[in-house]
Amino acid sequence: MFTGIVREVGTVDAFVGSRLVVAGPETAAGVAVGDSVSVAGVCLTVVDAAGGRLSFDVVPETLSRTALGRLEPGDSVNLEPALRVGDPLGGHVVQGHVDAVGRVRSIEPEEESRRVWVDAPESVVRYCLEKGSLAVDGVSLTVAALDDDGFEVALIPHTLEVTTLGRLEPGDAVNLETDVLAKVVERLLAARLP
Repeated sequence: MFTGIVREVGTVDAFVGSRLVVAGPETAAGVAVGDSVSVAGVCLTVVDAAGGRLSFDVVPETLSRTALGRLEPGDSVNLEPALRVGDPLGGHVVQGHVDAVGRVRSIEPEEESRRVWVDAPESVVRYCLEKGSLAVDGVSLTVAALDDDGFEVALIPHTLEVTTLGRLEPGDAVNLETDVLAKVVERLLAARLP
């Protein structure tokens, strides 16, 4: 489990076959083989952590459901090690299980912040509500507005500075994860309603 609070921006070192290698010295120093790390919002298992680099095996299922397949050496990715017992839950409950890939529709400056519209499939939009939470490339964000085709988020200067979201451009693909609590409530209610 994660919180959507990015701890480090790593750099893709290599992506050959199914092996993704990311330079992330702070994260690598605190994890061991077998630990989970959120990479651009995708929960991956560390298979090697040496020399300030993290290695992960990315299976076809993950590539088909996320935007990880677009990564190339030199690309930046948000990194967050798994939550440990006693850690503060600063964002919201994030599993690293991507629901869909969205596309940045537009970016508008707003003083020192930015408002970003993301087009998303109905399977994501149905769980969004104004002032509700969702994760974009692993970053815990609050929905500012909605329409039938997507949602808008407001990015504060801190988020723009310490995550990859400050580098987004219209048309970019982003990993989306809706609030798991909304999905649980829907499932529980569906079982009780005719």
